[in-house]
Amino acid sequence: MRIIDIKAMRGPNHWSVKRHKLVIMRLDIEDMEERPTDKIPGFYERITTMMPTLYKHRCSEGHEGGFYERLKRGTWMGHVIEHIALEIQTLAGMETGFGRTRSTGQHGVYNVVFSYIEEPVGVYAARAAVRIAEALVDGTDYDLAADIQKMRELREESRLGPSTASIVDEAIARGIPWLRLNKHSLVQLGHGVHQKRIRATITSKTSNIAVEIACDKEETKDLLESYEIPVPKGRVVRTEEGLKDALDVVGFPCVIKPIGGNHGRGATIGIKSLEEAIPALHKAKEVSRSVVVERFITGFDHRLLVINHQFVAAAKRTPACVTGDGKRTIAELVAEVNTDPRRGYGHEKVLTQIDIDDHTLKILAKRDMTPESVPAKDEIIYLKATANLSTGGTAEDITEIVHPFNIFLAERISRIIDLDICGIDIMAPDLTSPITENGGAVLEVNAAPGFRMHLEPTSGIGRNVAEPVVDMLFPPGAPSRIPIIAITGTNGKTTTTRLTAHIMRSVGHKVGMTCSDGVYIMNRMLMKGDCTGPVSAQFVLKDPLVDMAVLETARGGMLRSGLGFEHCDVGIVTNIAADHLGLQDINTLEDLAHVKSTVPRSVRREGHVILNADDELVMAMRKQCEAKIALFSMDENNRVLRQHLKLGGLGAVYENGFITISKGEWKLRIEKAVNVPLTYGGKAVFNIQNILPAVLAAYTQGVKIEELRQALMTFVPSATQTPGRLNLFQFRNFQVVVDYAHNPHGFEALGRFVDKVPDSPKIGVIAGVGDRRDEDTVNLGKLSARMFDEIIIRQDRNLRGKTDDAIIELLVQGIKEVDPDKKYTIIKKEEEAIRHAIGNAPKGAFVVLCSDVVPDALALVLKLKEEDDQVPFSKEDIPNRNKELVGKTETVVEEHGQ
Repeated sequence: MRIIDIKAMRGPNHWSVKRHKLVIMRLDIEDMEERPTDKIPGFYERITTMMPTLYKHRCSEGHEGGFYERLKRGTWMGHVIEHIALEIQTLAGMETGFGRTRSTGQHGVYNVVFSYIEEPVGVYAARAAVRIAEALVDGTDYDLAADIQKMRELREESRLGPSTASIVDEAIARGIPWLRLNKHSLVQLGHGVHQKRIRATITSKTSNIAVEIACDKEETKDLLESYEIPVPKGRVVRTEEGLKDALDVVGFPCVIKPIGGNHGRGATIGIKSLEEAIPALHKAKEVSRSVVVERFITGFDHRLLVINHQFVAAAKRTPACVTGDGKRTIAELVAEVNTDPRRGYGHEKVLTQIDIDDHTLKILAKRDMTPESVPAKDEIIYLKATANLSTGGTAEDITEIVHPFNIFLAERISRIIDLDICGIDIMAPDLTSPITENGGAVLEVNAAPGFRMHLEPTSGIGRNVAEPVVDMLFPPGAPSRIPIIAITGTNGKTTTTRLTAHIMRSVGHKVGMTCSDGVYIMNRMLMKGDCTGPVSAQFVLKDPLVDMAVLETARGGMLRSGLGFEHCDVGIVTNIAADHLGLQDINTLEDLAHVKSTVPRSVRREGHVILNADDELVMAMRKQCEAKIALFSMDENNRVLRQHLKLGGLGAVYENGFITISKGEWKLRIEKAVNVPLTYGGKAVFNIQNILPAVLAAYTQGVKIEELRQALMTFVPSATQTPGRLNLFQFRNFQVVVDYAHNPHGFEALGRFVDKVPDSPKIGVIAGVGDRRDEDTVNLGKLSARMFDEIIIRQDRNLRGKTDDAIIELLVQGIKEVDPDKKYTIIKKEEEAIRHAIGNAPKGAFVVLCSDVVPDALALVLKLKEEDDQVPFSKEDIPNRNKELVGKTETVVEEHGQ
C-alpha cells in the first residue's frame, strides 16, 4: 500500500464543521482492492489478537462488536486502517473516535479520515496504521508497544501543559476563541482588540515587577519579612566560604536552593552536615549563580493558590515515596506504585510515574540505601526532595479546612508581591491553625504556579482553578470576539471582500482584510500575494488593532487545513462555477459547492448566511445552515427571493435600476447602480452582483442606508482600490482594461461588459492554466473568440502541470471551433504580450489584458501610460506612436488568421 498524501485539518472543513481536528490520508491500497478482509486467511484472528479493544468499535452497525462483524463479512483495507489509527491513539491515552473512509473514484485510492487530539500524533498514527495493517496481512510480528510509546512522547512534546490547557478549556466552554501563538504555552484568548494572552499561568495582566520579585527568592523573603510575614532564616551565598558562614547562622537541618529556580529544580532539603551542603551548593549553582541557604522548617509542604488576590485552592503535597513491606526492594515497590492506573507518562494522567534517577540515587545514598535495598515494613522511603507532581509526588486537596487567618495571609502576600496568579508554598504541621501559632513559615512565592495539583488532586475534590483566571481576564459582559465576515464562492470574492472592508472602514471600524492580493490591517498591506487561506485569516485575528475581520476564503486553504476560525458572524457565497475541477477529488460542481459550503455552515446561529438566490447550487446550502438566511438577487422577480421576503426575510436586490435592501416587503433603496463608480455606469453588471452581498453584510452589522450610499460612492475602481478587477486605463488613442478573469464563468461576465463597450476593435490578451480540465481551457478559447476581434495568447508564469504548448493548443482549438479565420497571435511571455498589444493597438481600440500576476501587469501598464502621458507628439505621429512607446519585442511572435 502507498500513502499518497497526509493533511491535518485544524478548523471547520468540508468533512466536518464540528470536528476540526481530522487527519486526511490519501491512500492507494493497490492490490488490496481485490482482497477484502474475508479473503485474507487468518487476518481476523491476527487483528483481534493484537488489538482486542477494537471490539468496542461500533462502526456502521451501531453496537459494540460492529467492526468485528464488518471484518468477518469483508471490508476494505482503507476502512481497517481508519479503525487502527483511531484505536492506537486511544491506547496511547488520547481517546478519539470519529472516522470515515471514502473512495476517491480512482481505482484503489481512498481518503482515510480520522480524528486526532494532538496533530503530530495523528499524523504518526496514519503512517503507523498502514504499517500495522501490512504486518497483519503478511502475518509478520509487529512491535505495537513501540508505536504506543512514540505517540505518548509526541503528545508530551506538542500538547499544552495541564495548567495552560485548563485555562483554554475554560475559555472554550464560555465560547471564547483561542489561538496558539507558538509551539509552547503562549496562547491568545479572544480575537483582535479583545485579546488577552497567557503563557502557562502568566497572563497579560501579570506584573513584570512581581515576576522578577517572585523569581528572586532572597528579595521575596526580605520583602515578606518587612511586612511581618513569617519566613525561615536564610542567607544568599555564591561560594563555599559564603556557605560556611551562612551555615553558622542558619544551622542544621537546612535547605539549599537556587535563587531563581522553580518547580524544585536544583533544590536539596534536609541537609544535616557540611559534607552534604557542599554538593548541594554546586547542584543549585547549575540553575543560578546565587544560592539560598535556609533553615529547614519541619512539617508538611502546602501550596495555596491565590488568583486575582482571592484565595481559590490549597493542597498538601507529598514527595514521591514508597512504603516498605519488609519483603520487596525499593525498585520493586516503585514498579508496583507505577501500576496505579492513575499514573501515566508525563502529564498523561492525574499522577506521573516515579522515575529512579540520579537525584533519587543520591537521596537513597544518604540513607545508605540503593534501589535494591529492602525497606522495613511500614517504613516510608522518600525518593525525591520536592513534592512536585511532575516527579511522581501526590497532592491532597485541603481547600475547605484552611484557617481564615492563613487565607488572609495568602491574599495579603499576593498583594504585597502584586501577583495576579500566585502560588504560595508554606511549610507547617497543618493549615487548620494560623501558621504564626504552629511554627509554620512561608517558603516561596511562585509566579506561574502549576494548576495540576488543584485540578486533579490525588485525593480530595478537584477545583476548577481556571475559572477565576478567565473571570479575571474576561469579566462578565466583556467581549472576546470581533465580528468576522467571510466571503467565498468562485468569482467576485475579492471585489466583494474589498468593498465590504471599505464600507466597514468608512463607518469607523479598524478592519483586518485578507484577499487574493494580500493581507491589509487598517488599509495597509502587511502581506503580499494570495492570502485567502487559514494562516492569513489567523494573522488578522491575532492583530491587536483589529476590531473587524473581512476574510476572503478560497477553496485551496479549506482543502489544505480547513478554516482559520471556528465561527464567523456573516458568511457570503457569491456563486458556484467551474474552476479547478478535477483537482484534489473535487470533480463536479456539486463537489465544489460542498467545499464552499464550509463557510456558511460555520456561521454562528445568531449570525447571517448571505446566499445568491440566482444560483441553485448556492441556494441548496440553506438546508445545511443553522444561522439566519439573507438572500441577494439580480432579479426582483426571483421566485425564491420573493417567497423569502414575503416571510419577513432580509435580502438585497437590483430592482428598477436601484441597489436595494429589502426587509420583508419593504424596500430601502441605496442608490441607482449607474451612479455607483464600481459599475462603470451600469455596464459592469457583475459588479452590481458583487455590491449586493457586500451591502447586505454591512447592513446586518448595523450600517445605515445613508452610510452605505456614501461608502459606495467613494469606492472608486482603480489599480489601488481594486487591483486586477476591471481596472480601466485611458491612453491617448485607445483604452486598456486589466482584469483577473481566469475561468469560463469569469470570462462570460467580462464578455457582457466588453459587449457594452462601443470601442473597436476589441483586442484580448488571454492565457490558459495548467490545473484546469481540458474542456475548461477549450471553453476559454471559445469565449475569447466571441468576445474579441483579435486575440493574443500568452502563457501563465506557473504552468501547473502542463506544457505551455499543450495549453496553447487547447485555446487555439476553442478559438477555431468558433471562428476558423479569427486572428490570433502567440506571444508566450506576458510582458512581451502586453507590450505587443499596446504597441500595435489602433486608434479607438479596446484592449483587455487578462492577467494572473496582477501586480506585474498593472505596474507595466501604469509605466506605459505614464510614458504615453508625458511624451509629446503631433497628429502625424499617431500611426507610429504606440510602437515607439513600448519599444521592440525580442520574443518570437506567431501570427495566425486574418
